[in-house]
Amino acid sequence: MATPAIPGIAPAEQALLYRQLDAYNRGRSSFKEAGAYLVVFPRPAHPSYSLWIYAPLPGRQAIFYLCGLSPDVHEALRMASTLCYYSPRPLYLADYNARHMQSRGDDLVAFGKYHGHFLHEVMSIDPAYLAWIAFKYTPRIPKQERFVQIARIYHSAWLDFQQHRRRKPEGRHLGKEGDRLEDLSLTVTRVTVEDNPFRTRVQGDVPYFYVRQVLHLEDAAGNHAVMHVNARTASHASGQLPATERAYHEGEVLHVASARVARTYVAGGVKYTRLNYVKLAVP
Repeated sequence: MATPAIPGIAPAEQALLYRQLDAYNRGRSSFKEAGAYLVVFPRPAHPSYSLWIYAPLPGRQAIFYLCGLSPDVHEALRMASTLCYYSPRPLYLADYNARHMQSRGDDLVAFGKYHGHFLHEVMSIDPAYLAWIAFKYTPRIPKQERFVQIARIYHSAWLDFQQHRRRKPEGRHLGKEGDRLEDLSLTVTRVTVEDNPFRTRVQGDVPYFYVRQVLHLEDAAGNHAVMHVNARTASHASGQLPATERAYHEGEVLHVASARVARTYVAGGVKYTRLNYVKLAVP
């Protein structure tokens, strides 16, 4: 598959995203056999990335819309890779192609209680009815036969998504203890501020709290990491980050030039990699 230029992304960051996507796809089936999921770039009147499915069907359009994602490419890839984690289909970034992606009515319900609705809408509100169309509805003309084939594609996507909901991916460790990691792109999923017990002290009657931010992070493949950022200046209040320190926020994307694996552990069935000696890439 082609690797189109990602809008608004620097070349180095783009190369990193494609390397991560290659790692995510490693071991999955060929798109020529199993089809593929596509994260499609934003376009006029559609500012968010969107998730589509390609299936090797005979005839014309074989790419169908599934759902919207996020305006941010990192978050969009995180959402898509999580939804599709248990599918054998690979995941690719793609430009919108009106010729192959614009609906021509083949995926439009022409009967029953969802008359006038698209199959992606039926999938989201009534998957049981989608399954009935896919496996119980009897087509009478060639157009209806194609409609049933498309319904089965949507049903297979729904099954992939259900795998994610039934067993949330535990991810994998990013390396072994002591390993040096490079070129990581990690999204902050949670930030907590806690006192550093090794540095907090009292001088006279005045307490000096040296706090640290605990960052919970996730990469595009859904793997989890944790890192601590120690404050360089003291605060007079417990658990309060001084105004002079840089505060990290949920949803922020960190580009890590290098880091060391301090330890690996499992909590709640999820694998975490604790990072230290973290060097952030200069924007």
